[in-house]
Amino acid sequence: MKHNSVFRSILIAIALLAASGSAMAQLQPKREFRGAWIQCVNNQWNSVGRDRMQQTLTYQLDELQRTNINVIMFQVRAEGDALYQSQLEPWSRYLTGQQGRVPAPYWDPLQWMVEECHRRGMELHAWINPYRAKTKGTPQLTSLYYQQHPDRFFEYDGLWLFDPGIPENRQYICQVAQDIVSRYDVDGLHIDDYFYPYPVAGLPIPDDRSYAMYGGGMDRNDWRRQNVNLFIRELYQTIHQTKPWVKFGVSPFGIYRNQKNDPNGSQTNGLQNYDDLYADVLEWVRQGWIDYNVPQIYWEIGNKAADYATLVRWWNDHAPQRPLVIGQDVERTVKYADTTNPQMHQVYQKYNLQRSLPHVAGSCQWYAKACVDNPQNYTTALRQAYHPYPALQPQMPWIDGKAPGKVRKVATVWTRDGLMLFWTAPKGKNLLDMATRYVVYRFSKGEKVDTADPGHIIAITPDTHLQLPYAGGQTQYTYVVTALDRLQNESKPVKKKVKL
Repeated sequence: MKHNSVFRSILIAIALLAASGSAMAQLQPKREFRGAWIQCVNNQWNSVGRDRMQQTLTYQLDELQRTNINVIMFQVRAEGDALYQSQLEPWSRYLTGQQGRVPAPYWDPLQWMVEECHRRGMELHAWINPYRAKTKGTPQLTSLYYQQHPDRFFEYDGLWLFDPGIPENRQYICQVAQDIVSRYDVDGLHIDDYFYPYPVAGLPIPDDRSYAMYGGGMDRNDWRRQNVNLFIRELYQTIHQTKPWVKFGVSPFGIYRNQKNDPNGSQTNGLQNYDDLYADVLEWVRQGWIDYNVPQIYWEIGNKAADYATLVRWWNDHAPQRPLVIGQDVERTVKYADTTNPQMHQVYQKYNLQRSLPHVAGSCQWYAKACVDNPQNYTTALRQAYHPYPALQPQMPWIDGKAPGKVRKVATVWTRDGLMLFWTAPKGKNLLDMATRYVVYRFSKGEKVDTADPGHIIAITPDTHLQLPYAGGQTQYTYVVTALDRLQNESKPVKKKVKL
């Protein structure tokens, strides 16, 4: 068995390299959402302490940066709690071991992650669960809001949830989001797939009281969908009124509706956003209440109930109005064989499919540690075939489509650290016009300067300088510097010829 396993690994590695060469020959996208979720609910941070948690996160971020991941979804509110300093909600038990216990030594994980991600040229999206207030493993609720308003919650299969039908709950959760967005330099706010609870057979949702108060004679299912719609719209408005450039994204369950329930649904047979979770995701996309959409399409190609290929094509066809990002299950992808080549797992088959579809704007990895662990060379495939170069974020002109001005005073200067390329930030009239990052490209002598080719990007940096690899001054290169604003609109290029 051991020899067979080694032989199979060698075959897979050969196949990966062959497929990698083929994919590398394809034009790589310059703009692509490349995310990874870092969760707390698996207890990976529970009571480990500041130093160990920072050490682990540093390693993960470094490896993800090597993979050209450019967005981190960091879970900061799992159950009405906080992995950040909050006056509204208690410190999370997933951080300190007990809800309400202050971390010792004191630190603020969200602030630290914002700084670490930005230093690496990554975006940081604060990930919250809106409605969950207590899981089965939480012995007690210490939040002030719950203590003051226990009647605004209900219990379902061991969970305690903010009742989505109560308007004050929507307002409170928006207040929590506003607090995060206003105090932290996050690039986005992200929510996951938990709206009304995942159904348990024979267990009705106990919302009779709120339905009697606010239902207004509506069909209860329609009323529940309206509650979630109102929340999504209000949350979107709250975020953009607080900081217009902060993106709002949702990662819903992977099936919207089955075709047997809706002629426009997918040819699947599973739980549904619309009917079971009361999440009308297509309405949010059509109305522009979200800035990006990350359906969790965690199944394999060939799954009988929920085929990956069927679902990716369905979302591509039905939700093109906002960037569509595919939620990828790393471990399941390497568990199943390519349906056309049993010696390979499905990473190439999946990525080749989604890269062929016009409205797929990237992927998000579930979960970051799995991606870092590189099971069966999954991450090697990303690095060699699909993320060989850095990428900018998809454009969002409905928020801001105006590019910043050009960088100024590009020059080379010798320092005690070596030869440095320096530039000066462009002037900006307001926060949306100001540069926050810079892209540096390099072209050999005689090469056409083409900033549409991401293969020439050597850095995406918040700094206004870059150390150059000086090697005797005999070889000429052209360096190009552009400015990015908060939405990663890119300025016109400025060139500088340098002999290295």
